[in-house]
Amino acid sequence: MAWLAGTLQRYPEIAIFLSLGIGYWVGGKSFKGFSLGAVTATLLAAIAIGQLHITVSPNVKSVFFLMFLFAVGYGVGPQFVRGIAKDGLPQALFAVVQCLLCLGAAVIAARLAGYDIGSAAGLFAGSQTISASMGLATDAINRLALPPDQAKALLDAMPTAYAISYIFGTIGSAVILATLGPKLLRIDLVAACKEYEASLGGTKEMGGADQAWHRYELRAYRVLPGSPACGKTVSELEALQPKGMRLYIERIRRGGTVSEATLDQVLQADDVVAIAGPRDQLVAVFGASGTSDETGGELVAVRKARATEVDDPELLAVPAEGVDVYVTSKEVDGKTLQELANSPLARGIYLRKIKRGPTETQIPILPSTELHRGDTITIVGRTQDTTAAAKVLGVLDRATNLTDVAFVSLAITVGAMVGAIVIDVAGIPITLSTAGGALIAGLIFGWLRAIHPTFGRIPEPTVWFMNSVGLNVFIAVIGLTAGPGFVSGLQHLGIGLFLWGIFATTVPLILGMFIARYVFHFHPAILLGVCAGARTTTAALGMICDSAKSQIPGLGYTVTYAVGNTLLTIWGMVIVMILS
Repeated sequence: MAWLAGTLQRYPEIAIFLSLGIGYWVGGKSFKGFSLGAVTATLLAAIAIGQLHITVSPNVKSVFFLMFLFAVGYGVGPQFVRGIAKDGLPQALFAVVQCLLCLGAAVIAARLAGYDIGSAAGLFAGSQTISASMGLATDAINRLALPPDQAKALLDAMPTAYAISYIFGTIGSAVILATLGPKLLRIDLVAACKEYEASLGGTKEMGGADQAWHRYELRAYRVLPGSPACGKTVSELEALQPKGMRLYIERIRRGGTVSEATLDQVLQADDVVAIAGPRDQLVAVFGASGTSDETGGELVAVRKARATEVDDPELLAVPAEGVDVYVTSKEVDGKTLQELANSPLARGIYLRKIKRGPTETQIPILPSTELHRGDTITIVGRTQDTTAAAKVLGVLDRATNLTDVAFVSLAITVGAMVGAIVIDVAGIPITLSTAGGALIAGLIFGWLRAIHPTFGRIPEPTVWFMNSVGLNVFIAVIGLTAGPGFVSGLQHLGIGLFLWGIFATTVPLILGMFIARYVFHFHPAILLGVCAGARTTTAALGMICDSAKSQIPGLGYTVTYAVGNTLLTIWGMVIVMILS
């Protein structure tokens, strides 16, 4: 033990990784549906390891916390702006009300119990399960110009109070919303979700990377002797398709040679052609034998001649992709999809989605739909075809596992520098702090990236790493630093803080549910999801969806989560300002 303690004291980076390893492992375990989660488990592991009196540079947690907050903002930025700018405004306003209730309950509890600022900030973070708020609270306490020993005592009290109040904050919020909520509000959650789902009247988009069914396919067919397709060029065959169909011959096998199809290439008997198109059109044209009086073009005639589908892996090994294109071309601005479909750029590509404006409004794909500059469209096809089309349309945004590190670093720099500005109001220093600035930078640049996808790509795994590991390194450093004072703090605060945590968790949720029902008049199917999002409690959303036997409550979660996650994090700084 002496060797281990000495090693961790000399190399505190080892203690950080040990805390993360234990935290993620323990946090991933569950018992009857309850799990500590990686954050709380990492905190407890770090506190235990911190009993060895390990000193870690505070710069470590600052760097990782800025990275975490930027990732949070980047991830929810489009939803945040969309929710405020569009029909999610009532949900966004409710989230503000719910967050104010959460702040007020924590302040009242701290005042009545006589807790110091550090314990109050920890009580707020734990009861509202918003560990990120401790970062801004830490910055705010460091700005109070207190003696170092007094500031350290406040900072050490924070994780203790957080750990004590977090347990009910997680379990209690889930039980209150999922179990108690429907009874208090007299809601039949299952029936409400079925009714709401029926009222939507929309259909879920099928196909994609995570589904076995794909709308667009490439299939191989052999041209039989005597087929009307024999002697026709590729362009002639494609032009003679039935109205409304868009099928393209992409490759041809002749003998043992596979080549890319050209528009002037003439088909011969026994050629094997790779034809791309929507699945339903391929089935309609080639799915069964036809009759002599059937209408349609020459591709249908191939079916009349009992064309045979064949398995030709080499022929079908065509690089294909679905990519986003940011439309910048003046030539296509204002043109309808019907007009563009008849142009050379449309050959071999299929339009899957159109997003428009700062709210990323989905535009229906109809022949008369006009394409505008600034639209972001998703197209599907061969890599060579999507690349060629993108050159005409605008800027291609192909998925990659590379992160735009220059963008991330400069965006955090700009946000942190703005947040570092301090303005004195009546002798009170007002500042966003570098952490708050990084969060707002993430919101802004995440939204800009969504509506103008020509810069700043951060792949989803990287966002997860910045979000999860960034926060947990911060939490690990807090736990290691506060470890020696945790036991004495627990003895001092004890059961009283746990009970006040129940108060701070329960009161805002119950009041929020009634306000959501009788003031904002949210539909019962999404009401509890709205409340869960405003309190950023994912565990509660899971229980609500289980109770509802539907994912419909999640429709109310996104906008309120974006607003709630932002405000509850900032409240960590605000509660320190109020109580100081």
